[in-house]
Amino acid sequence: MERWGGPWLLCLLPLMAVGQPLDAGSAAYEERTVTGIRGRAVELSCGSAAPAVVFWSFTAAGSAGPPRAVAVGSGPEAAVAPGAGALGRVTLRNGTLELRELRTAAAGRFLCQGLFPEWGRLRVGYAAVMLRVLVPVSKPFVRLTAAAAAEGTEVALTCTVREGTAPLSFSWQHREPHGGLLAAPMGLGGSGAELLLAPANRSHAGWYACTARNEVNNRTSEPVYLDIVYGPDEPAISVEPFSPEQGSFSAGEREDVVLSCLAPSNPPSRYIWLHNGSQVHIGQTFVMSAIARGQAGTYTCLAENTHLQTRTQATIVLTVYYPPAGSPSCSALATADLRDVALRCRWLGGFPPAQLRWVGPREEEEEEEEDEEGAAGPSFSMATSIVPGAATRNGSSFACVATHPALREGAVCRTTLWIPAGSPTCTAAATKHDEYVMLQCRWEGGTPPATLRWWDGRGRALGAPTPSATVLVLSTDTSLRGRDFVCVAAHPLRAAGAECRLRLGEGERPRVPLPTPLCHGGRWHAASSPSHRADVPELEVERGEVAVLEGGEARLACRQRGGGELGAEMGWYDPQEREVPAGTTKYRLERGGPWTNLTVRDAEWPQDGGTYRCAAANSVGTASLPVRLRVDRYPAPPNVTISKLRYTRARTEVRLQWRTEGAGNLTGFVVQRRPAKKPQRRVPGPWETAAGDIEPHSRDRRLGGLDPRVVYAFRVLAVNHRTAGHPSEVQTPAEPPFEALPAVTGAAVMGMLVATSMSLLAVHCIARHRDRLPRLHELLFRIAGPDAPQLAEDANVAMSTEDGEGQGQEEPGGPSTAAMEGRGRAEPPAWWYRLVPLRLSILSHCRRATLSPTR
Repeated sequence: MERWGGPWLLCLLPLMAVGQPLDAGSAAYEERTVTGIRGRAVELSCGSAAPAVVFWSFTAAGSAGPPRAVAVGSGPEAAVAPGAGALGRVTLRNGTLELRELRTAAAGRFLCQGLFPEWGRLRVGYAAVMLRVLVPVSKPFVRLTAAAAAEGTEVALTCTVREGTAPLSFSWQHREPHGGLLAAPMGLGGSGAELLLAPANRSHAGWYACTARNEVNNRTSEPVYLDIVYGPDEPAISVEPFSPEQGSFSAGEREDVVLSCLAPSNPPSRYIWLHNGSQVHIGQTFVMSAIARGQAGTYTCLAENTHLQTRTQATIVLTVYYPPAGSPSCSALATADLRDVALRCRWLGGFPPAQLRWVGPREEEEEEEEDEEGAAGPSFSMATSIVPGAATRNGSSFACVATHPALREGAVCRTTLWIPAGSPTCTAAATKHDEYVMLQCRWEGGTPPATLRWWDGRGRALGAPTPSATVLVLSTDTSLRGRDFVCVAAHPLRAAGAECRLRLGEGERPRVPLPTPLCHGGRWHAASSPSHRADVPELEVERGEVAVLEGGEARLACRQRGGGELGAEMGWYDPQEREVPAGTTKYRLERGGPWTNLTVRDAEWPQDGGTYRCAAANSVGTASLPVRLRVDRYPAPPNVTISKLRYTRARTEVRLQWRTEGAGNLTGFVVQRRPAKKPQRRVPGPWETAAGDIEPHSRDRRLGGLDPRVVYAFRVLAVNHRTAGHPSEVQTPAEPPFEALPAVTGAAVMGMLVATSMSLLAVHCIARHRDRLPRLHELLFRIAGPDAPQLAEDANVAMSTEDGEGQGQEEPGGPSTAAMEGRGRAEPPAWWYRLVPLRLSILSHCRRATLSPTR
């Protein structure tokens, strides 16, 4: 297509009409609207037929100026106006204007003026085309008021497009953080350019994208992530193995217990575990292997959101069950005037107390499936069951069944009720020096044991009933003539009682020992004497359990109850059943008549704790009572962290600083040291105390006496009286900081001293050997300038004087002042003359040293 030739081409219009009638009155007018899309092509036709001559002009939308020429054509020839490129790539073919790569500036009114041949005549036609240029929607992008917002705040998301023909419509898509494809957000609307989340909650977190539409196209933005920060919620604590109690959890001793804590939060919570208020673990899961009874208590899970600086916590009570020590013990005692049997089962200690239950003997084989006879209800720690003696057969067996939550299988102890064989036996014996006569009655064996009691011939009871054996002590200061004594034995399983008799008569007195049994009418013939009661001593203690803090003194008091005619010797035994001696630094014994006290000094945990026993013995028997001493430790002090540990320059001292973490009482600090573990295969040595008795308010220490060749490891412990806390982390001292100023200054001073010394030696050598070094001597001592003759003369006089004293004449060949002046050298600088006195002094000194006899 030819370029613009509009002016000459327009001149063709009247020429082409020459000789052809022009029907101006039948001109056709046409108006229409055409829509085009920017960047694409659109065709604007001038009419249904191809015009012979056509002229296109353009008026921009909203413009009031004259139209601008676009293109003109006649038949196959066409020309495009130079400014038409702003509308796109313009071509004119057969009167149709084609705009390719359409631009936004092409929106407006295009006017086509053409001459159309019709039936041998030319008709004038006009076509006005309103061109709408639609702009496709550009790819939108999403803007957030906050990329990470706290739950409960307001968040706005805006969908923005750079260009696109209105009207525009918007839609929103949402995907959860770990979800699948994008979907319309539930319950959020999301039909406008702005999506408002008021208030935002944790379900709103995820990916968001928007889609913009117009009548041309639709585009979707890249997804952006909205993070909702929340929490932590109230923690939920789970315990494995799961064994909930009322308001708490329980576990058996030596079991593995796992505590887990979950508190929903974004970002994830930081978990801290507290045991009875003290930090014990950091992490979501706390594992306690082989839990001990000391680990029971309250456990608190503290959840922290580090972004929001918020915390929540939850607390549980963990109970550790442990069974009593040993196994249950069974016993049987006669009761109810020796008619019934009391079955007693004991298993003290443990937590909770063991549950005990007595089970009677089984019935006959045909009744085995029925309930056991004599079964009693459950009790804790101690269980007692009363069995009628008359209804119980000899040899009946009873069992005490013990159950405990910490035991998978229960424990059992058994006892069998039986009557001792034979009958009671009686003996008489005289004590030393024949002061007393002891009547003994024995019937050993049986469960429960038979109860024995002495009676005199008049039917009066003597002494108290005792099991298996009884002793009656008679004084020999009066006559025992004709006295009868009967030992009566009773057993709950035996309806009729048993007895043995003794008669003391004239002619004989029991000898020591006199073990001859005189039963059923056997007699002693001796003088008659009244009898009195002498029995086993009875004891009582001030307190059955004494508690003392570690390092204190504990006083255990014991006294004998009643008079005790035979007198009793009292003493104490420690938890290892060793008799406590008097006069030791650990124990102090105090005795006074029927009482004795034991004082335990400087109590140590756990060595001094345990059961002490107060014992008393007389000629009849012994008795003892236990007293439990509990030594308690002081509460644990706070933990210690080393904040600074550094050598001094000599590496024989270190400067140590520390700080405490957590609450707790303390009475001082202890610093320990040992050589570091080196080489690796050797076991490090024991810790030794580097500093003790440090004041509780002190937080730093200077430690000396170190071997510079040894690398030491240090740790610090807080002490509350005698209770030491957890040691700090082990650290080795750091090297002292390098200080370059003293070293550089010292090196500079030393360099100056060395340089000065070398310079003086060089001057001295040149002055002594000027004949060998004439040029250096001349360079160092030459003189010029206005004052030079006098100075040189002085120098020569001084040299001549010294030479005269030494040799009496001038050295031959020496340079003279006239010779130096005649050489015409350049005048030296002014500072050279200031050095002349110094040079003369140095020269004089050198000459004296050369001429000295000692040299």
